[in-house]
Amino acid sequence: MARKRKGRDISGWLVVDKPAGMTSTAVVNKVRWAMDAKKAGHAGTLDPDATGVLAVALGEATKTVPYITDALKAYTFTVRLGQSTNTDDAEGEVVASSDSRPTDEEIKEAMQPFLGDIMQVPPKFSAVKIDGQRAYKLARDGDEDFELSARPLWVEELILVDRPDADHVVLEMTCGKGGYVRSIARDLGAALGCYGHVKELRRIWSGPFEAQDGIPLEQINELAKTPALDEFLHPLEQGLAELPELKCTPEGAARLRNGNPGMVLASDVEYGDEAWASLDGRAVAVGIYKSGELHPSRVFVQSK
Repeated sequence: MARKRKGRDISGWLVVDKPAGMTSTAVVNKVRWAMDAKKAGHAGTLDPDATGVLAVALGEATKTVPYITDALKAYTFTVRLGQSTNTDDAEGEVVASSDSRPTDEEIKEAMQPFLGDIMQVPPKFSAVKIDGQRAYKLARDGDEDFELSARPLWVEELILVDRPDADHVVLEMTCGKGGYVRSIARDLGAALGCYGHVKELRRIWSGPFEAQDGIPLEQINELAKTPALDEFLHPLEQGLAELPELKCTPEGAARLRNGNPGMVLASDVEYGDEAWASLDGRAVAVGIYKSGELHPSRVFVQSK
């Protein structure tokens, strides 16, 4: 008989303003403990030294994680020009350097090929798997004679925000799923002929969640296991913001909760579109809309 998980049946999103120096998994574990939640997960890993939005899903909200993972995200980051490192960030060892420093106009021109649909090679120090092993483990073990395949990435926007000095440039990027900011810094430095790596990185928003709405880890520790922390919880439904909403009747909701197609009220959703059904504003299910019914793929069981 499977062991029953301890903790509360609590569902929703806690938007954490992640500090530098912690892994995303460590933050999730801290939130699960502080909220006394049975289940928790995050939507999009941040590097340990990165800060900003880490959206942590609790309970039934974990079923909406893919919709946040697939959503657009925005980052601000500082590129250190003139140096490349083996990790493509400031934690690594400098492996090449240059005295060349581009002008602002040269940087803006070099950024143009990084817009739209691009192919990007992840950093060797990343969680990409090679023959079942994480690339960062192979790199840490000294086996750096491996190659990672380029992966598609949509870059919606890449702009120059500031140029504090000749050695540094601050950029802002909006991109789709699977983007590595470290790769952008590395490849931009290579395109400019001067090398480059990420010195600082902050995720400023992810899907519907913004850094200004994030709760610092220190505050989570202070409010741990108290009702006050629950006040920072965002509803499960916020994770479905990118999908159209279809309202349903109590009868339709009952059928959906049992995994059967349920009737939804008329809308402009097209046949075959993915959508979510709600009753009294609460998510009942996600599925495919077909001729007045939603055919569920995910069903939500929210506590009262």
